[in-house]
Amino acid sequence: MFVRALTLALTCVALAPLAAAAAPAATYVAPRNAIGQPDLAGFWSNSTLTPMTRETRLGDRLTYTPAEVKALEADESKQIEAGNKPTDPNAPVNAPNGLELKPSFAAAGGDVGGYNRGWLDPGHLVMRVGGQPRTSLITTPNGQIPPRKTKAVSVPGYGAEVAEGSRGPLGSMDNPENRGVGERCIIGFGRNAGPPMFPNGFYNNNYNIVQTRDSVVIQVEMVHDTRIVHLNAKHRTDGLRPWFGDSIGWWDGDTLVVETTNIPAAEAFMGSWKDLKITERFTRAGKERLRYAFTVSDPTAWDAPWGGEYEFTPLHGIIYEYACHEGNYALPGILGGARMADREKAGAPAKSTSGSNN
Repeated sequence: MFVRALTLALTCVALAPLAAAAAPAATYVAPRNAIGQPDLAGFWSNSTLTPMTRETRLGDRLTYTPAEVKALEADESKQIEAGNKPTDPNAPVNAPNGLELKPSFAAAGGDVGGYNRGWLDPGHLVMRVGGQPRTSLITTPNGQIPPRKTKAVSVPGYGAEVAEGSRGPLGSMDNPENRGVGERCIIGFGRNAGPPMFPNGFYNNNYNIVQTRDSVVIQVEMVHDTRIVHLNAKHRTDGLRPWFGDSIGWWDGDTLVVETTNIPAAEAFMGSWKDLKITERFTRAGKERLRYAFTVSDPTAWDAPWGGEYEFTPLHGIIYEYACHEGNYALPGILGGARMADREKAGAPAKSTSGSNN
């Protein structure tokens, strides 16, 4: 389990409410910065109750009803109120304070000994886009990821058996380099930085956008990831695949268009990476609304491009250092436990690992 530094609490600041009847993007003129660009800069958040994919019971419904929105947001308020109370050390697992935890909270260690609700910031409002309360961030007709082509090649471990030599679905425990990049704090363990960019459902869904004449920098609070978008540039041809891919951008009127290719296998999206292209569009849609839309394209994996959209809201504060491994004993514990299991399997006497990270 990742142990959060105190700065997590500081990021759980109030977000500006999303207007129920926001003005259409076409009627809003984005302010300009000192160099004449549409001003996207500042601190933003994409935390939301709306999931990436739609609940199947909702079928092709793009939006919630007013009654559904009220119920979802009221339930979240109860979760916040109950989750912020002192935890009863004798409470049943996954049900502190007499309230059954949401799956996202349970996954973040929300039971006794895990995170209290005050450490989490998964969002407390349904996502509105142009005032519409959306049922999913994905905008395919059914709100689901389209099926991949029958013969599409995936990265090892995606939609297939666990790779040979691995002891479980999270990867091999033979050495640290075989663990996931998020677990090792190399990059975030959600898709906050993208592309495409999604809230992770737990915390640190906060961003700082900085603009210059030649670049747009997107700093992500989660693991302090930073994407650099080179304006009016060309994609690299040296075969290197940097973290977050190779992003180039240009202005299309008031919209920043970002095209990313050369995505590394370790950051595959839904099994696709080698021929994956993500096109993102950032548009100021209102004084406190930043519209984000993305298109996913890989002709070797899907029959047609697909995508989604949502809106960032202002973060009334700043983002802080993400001290990912400060006081974190999870990784040495995982590897130490695996070594003990190896010795037990071989019939050797267990060797004490007290005071050691090996």
